[in-house]
Amino acid sequence: MDDAPETAVEIPAETTGVASVDQVLAEVAAVADAPVSDHVQVFERAHEQLRRALDARPEPPADGGQGA
Repeated sequence: MDDAPETAVEIPAETTGVASVDQVLAEVAAVADAPVSDHVQVFERAHEQLRRALDARPEPPADGGQGA
C-alpha cells in the first residue's frame, strides 16, 4: 500500500460558452472536495441539468443568423 499523501487533481477551467453548462461543470469539478456521500446527489443534479440544457431550444444568434 502506498503511504504517499493524496494530492488534489487540478482540472483546467475551460468554458463551453453556455452559462448553464459551465455552472454544472464547475459543480462537478467541486465534488472532489465534498464527502463521497454527497457525490451521487451532485452527479444526479448535473445529469438532470445537462439533459435540460440539451433539450432546450437554442436561442437565435444576436446578429439574426446573418454571416459576414
